[in-house]
Amino acid sequence: MRRAGYAGFREPARDRAWVTLTCHASEAVSNSDVSIGRFFEGWSTYNERIVEVVSQLSADELAVRPAPDGWPIWATVGHTAGARVYWLCGVFDEPGAETTPFSDPMSGIGWEDDLDTPRTATELTEALESSFRIIADCLQRWTTDNVFEQFERQAGKRTQVHTRQGVLMRLLSHDAYHSGELSQTLGIHGMTQIDLWRPE
Repeated sequence: MRRAGYAGFREPARDRAWVTLTCHASEAVSNSDVSIGRFFEGWSTYNERIVEVVSQLSADELAVRPAPDGWPIWATVGHTAGARVYWLCGVFDEPGAETTPFSDPMSGIGWEDDLDTPRTATELTEALESSFRIIADCLQRWTTDNVFEQFERQAGKRTQVHTRQGVLMRLLSHDAYHSGELSQTLGIHGMTQIDLWRPE
């Protein structure tokens, strides 16, 4: 089962078989070579807040759905983690996929595609933590000099253009979108919600 708009976030397998990337230096980059990590401070806290709640859920709680035709909580969490590995390791060829449960990110198959195999809180915690380590590594290594480089991505007959900055914004907003969705589902069923902005 796929959601509306899902293909726009992670391409169908039939298209991904032909994905190639060509890099073009952006004319707008600065002359500095500063890590972009400090510009995304707080993202790690968001991930920790999601883990904090998900890690405490029972199998029955993870099976709760926002609607009869929606994904169970565990599938949404798995999709959130898997998308990170897909974009950073699968599309941008960053290292680390083998350290996550998604060692073949371009396969086109995510945990949410196999709803007959529910995932545990332990599995989901590992997926969130290991996939975020890849994000953290990219934030440390990517710089203000290369974050706006343009990459042409051939997906089937379509040409797409992405930058590292654009993909980071895609992933950050994707995390936030599904965190809100999860919180709404949890709240409806009387469970602890995810509070990304809770004071320390």
